Amino acid sequence: MVRAYCQAAATLNLIRAFATGGYAAMQRVIQWNLDFTSNSEQGEKYMELAHRVDEALGFMSACGLTVDHPVMNSTEFWTSHECLLLPYEQAMTREDSTSGLWYDCSAHMLWVGERTRQLDGAHIEFLRGVANPLGLKASDKMDPAELVKVCEILNPTNKPGRMTIIVRMGAEKLRLKLPHLIRAVRQAGLIVTWVSDPMHGNTIKAPSGLKTRPFDAIRVSNAEALYKDDGFPNS
Repeated sequence: MVRAYCQAAATLNLIRAFATGGYAAMQRVIQWNLDFTSNSEQGEKYMELAHRVDEALGFMSACGLTVDHPVMNSTEFWTSHECLLLPYEQAMTREDSTSGLWYDCSAHMLWVGERTRQLDGAHIEFLRGVANPLGLKASDKMDPAELVKVCEILNPTNKPGRMTIIVRMGAEKLRLKLPHLIRAVRQAGLIVTWVSDPMHGNTIKAPSGLKTRPFDAIRVSNAEALYKDDGFPNS
């Protein structure tokens, strides 16, 4: 774990340097992903889009928004991972001296998984004590009443932005199971963000033996994650 922490810290420092040191500047869009553009069938489309971005940037510069403006040459990024190994998460938790709130500094956002979201479990108990934004994985096995209860435990004040429900149940079960979860959350008056995780639940084994996900299943999981019959617009 110590070695993994050191590697992660080094990676984050590198990303932070790129994000704030000019590499994220929109003017460099043509220089991003050069391997992708040269080796992919989508390369021409990417370069066409990059040139259109360049034209738009030229127009913005003529209007006074120059490359010297921070919004044009830097970006922000956030990290998230599953709160799984509690000794590691506890060791990374600190009290904010200005607010008195406790934060798990291993990531900006932490999420609790399908196998560790027991109402009386240690992971829920730990997460309810930190002020980080939190995520909750919800599979087709999630009971609507239990979902409401977990959200109430983790976000007792119903603070906007605190809870994200990450749906991971696959394209086939999404239409059947998701509406019940949405109705329960809405009827309880809970403020949450819904996110679709199309990678989990759509896995198949390719003839080569490698795990993969059909694109159509990913598309369906994303497009139908917001249920229009309950007043949610399609995405």
